[in-house]
Amino acid sequence: MSVFDGLKFRKVYSPIHNLDPRMKFIYVIIIFAVAIIFNTIIPLLTLFLMQVPFVMLARVQKQWLRSLRGAMFLASFIFFINIATNFFTQGYTLNAKNIEDAATMTTRFLVLVESFSVFFLTTSPDHLGLALEQTKVPYEFSFAFTTAVRFVPVLAEEAQTIMDAQKARGLELEKGNFLKRIRNYVPVLIPLIVSAIRRSLELAEAMEARAWGATKKRTNLYALKFNKGDYVLLALTTGVLIVAVYTVLYVPVPTIRALLGVP
Repeated sequence: MSVFDGLKFRKVYSPIHNLDPRMKFIYVIIIFAVAIIFNTIIPLLTLFLMQVPFVMLARVQKQWLRSLRGAMFLASFIFFINIATNFFTQGYTLNAKNIEDAATMTTRFLVLVESFSVFFLTTSPDHLGLALEQTKVPYEFSFAFTTAVRFVPVLAEEAQTIMDAQKARGLELEKGNFLKRIRNYVPVLIPLIVSAIRRSLELAEAMEARAWGATKKRTNLYALKFNKGDYVLLALTTGVLIVAVYTVLYVPVPTIRALLGVP
């Protein structure tokens, strides 16, 4: 469940926290697009390392590392699935190109997890909802999205609590074959689903008590505005996009195999 720590806002005073959520979202989308257009591992590693200063400035290293550690299971799954697919579809042979391609796919996944983790760790759900409203997104959609962002980490913590309680009662989640492990999680999923339904009912009652949806024209106490740091991030993001497009079109990026002289 540690991967969901990357979706839980951490209130810290830092230059990254003070940035406009809209600018941070543009940055994440650009990183997402750049990660998609590159098919070699070196640019993807550069993208991964490029975001480390953001994490350091935001002072969320611990939560960021926990989210990456939680994503390692799925990253390993992506790597070995690519290896297995190449092995069985190419006459039961495996070469250095197959391994590097699998590592490239895995690194791309980690870059996407890293960028979205930084965004959610440094963006308050309140500011995120306000940013969506100011970009003319209907309030119903922005409310549903921000509510999901708030409740995903809460449900993850509750799932961990249920797992610890079941382990204390003698439930062994990590023993047995694959199907046995899936069945072992049934005593965890049922209480979690019941708790989620209970929370949704409580949320619905709270919304009704506050006359949610009684007026179509809503007002806000605060308004988001771009500041100097946002323009600096915009310039940096634009530069990354220009360099990435120029590199894809005109610069041949070497592979690890070419650098090591491996065929």
